[in-house]
Formats: sequence, C-alpha cells, structure tokens
Amino acid sequence: QVQLVESGGGLVQAGGSLRLSCAASGSIFSINAMGWYRQVPGNQRELVAVINSGGSTNYADSVKGRFTIVRDNAKNTVYLQMNSLKPEDTAVYYCYCNAILSGAWFTSADYWGQGTQVTVSS
Repeated sequence: QVQLVESGGGLVQAGGSLRLSCAASGSIFSINAMGWYRQVPGNQRELVAVINSGGSTNYADSVKGRFTIVRDNAKNTVYLQMNSLKPEDTAVYYCYCNAILSGAWFTSADYWGQGTQVTVSS
C-alpha cells in the first residue's frame, strides 16, 4: 500500500507564499509520477502540477510561472512551492501518486493524500 502524508497548508494573504510537501511511503517498487491536484467544493478536482519519473513536469496554465514542483533526493517526497498566491488559489490541495507496488507485476495505480487546506485572503 501507498500512504501519502501532506503538510504545509494554511492561511496566507494574496501575494504570499506557501510550500506544500508530500511524502510517500509503503511497499513501493517504483513511482511513476507525483504531484498535486486541488478542489473547491462544487467543482471538479483539477491538476495543479505533476512531475514524472523522468523529471518532466506539467502545470496548470493558471499556476505556471508561480508554482514550482520539485522532488527531494530520496525521490519519495515532492514539494510544491507556491508563490504570488491569489484568492483563486484557495482550495483543498491533494497529493497524487502513481506507483507500482512491490509484487504488483508492474501494474501501476493511483493514490491520493487526505488533502490540505490552502486559503488565500485578498
């Protein structure tokens, strides 16, 4: 199983910064991708930023240039540096991981964190 532990959410004023972290643990054979999605009540969950095993990244157009996703040296933790925050960034942010478990015959699956609240005041 894969467990995703998130931290770093909170309340900030517009223009401020936050840094989210997500640590993956469990019987992981390999991680294909990790990243962050966000969701506002009544809306669909949307991609914010994802980084794959080769280091390629994908960002939502709305955050490109403001947010940066990186991996640590252990490659089981991702960080989302969020700068120049806007009120429209307010949402619950969910860590995402696509991973292959040990003994899973190289079949990957998606895993989600519990979510961390990010609130940006105007």
